[in-house]
Amino acid sequence: MSDASARSGNPAARIEEAYERIWRTRMADVPILNAKLRVEAVGFRAWQGQWLGVLVTPWSINIVLVPGEGAWTTLAAGAERFVAFPAGTFRFIAAHEASIGESHSCSLFSPVLEFTDHEAARLTAEAALVGLFDAAHAPAADHLLREHQPEPVAAAVSKRDFLSGKFSGTTHGDRG
Repeated sequence: MSDASARSGNPAARIEEAYERIWRTRMADVPILNAKLRVEAVGFRAWQGQWLGVLVTPWSINIVLVPGEGAWTTLAAGAERFVAFPAGTFRFIAAHEASIGESHSCSLFSPVLEFTDHEAARLTAEAALVGLFDAAHAPAADHLLREHQPEPVAAAVSKRDFLSGKFSGTTHGDRG
């Protein structure tokens, strides 16, 4: 499949095939699998020139972005990007799978042991997609994101300012 044709069609079937293979091979003996769940690509749709949906697997539920016909931010595997939605800004981690190509995922649940059946996992995935586009969720989502961001680094103080007692625009003698 050419890169162009892969970008133009809905990737849900390709994603399901790839993750079925991963489940049966690399994840086969992993103890965190929920045997009540299966692989399903939920609600994939074109969004801002990319494909967006939620991937349910027996080990996780993730929001997933894959290239579409629009601009795409290419990243090394494991690199992250932040994507803005009406509900807030979310962190996505890049991955590369031969049969899918590059994808970016935002973890919703991992592991997924609390789900009693696949229907509950699918309904959760569908609700997550609805919630992603509901601006009423923005303050909570942005608050969670800020909690996981590193603190801003203070401006460097030159040796000259340090030795003369100047910190943050003041000197020790400026106590007024």
